[in-house]
Amino acid sequence: MSFDMNSIMRQAQKMQEKMAKVQEELSNETIEHSTGGGMVKCVVNGQGEVLSISIDPEAMTEGNEMLEDMVLMAVREALVKATELQKERMSSITGGMNIPGMM
Repeated sequence: MSFDMNSIMRQAQKMQEKMAKVQEELSNETIEHSTGGGMVKCVVNGQGEVLSISIDPEAMTEGNEMLEDMVLMAVREALVKATELQKERMSSITGGMNIPGMM
């Protein structure tokens, strides 16, 4: 069996290019999650960066603790969805292999 280091390096470079492209695409995708019947909405991009948080004025009447919980839940769930999307996109490149440092 022949060990072709150049071939392995080319394959690694192609995978790296694909990963960079996926990262760029993820930065342009948005994921949204709302809580409290839509009173609090969080939008993140596919890389897990929070882009916006919207709070319906009616949510302000729910009390601070309730509002804080709704904001926290909306942010957490949006970030979970972003992480799931990242894993899904990266696994299409890696063939499902778990490569340390990718996520």
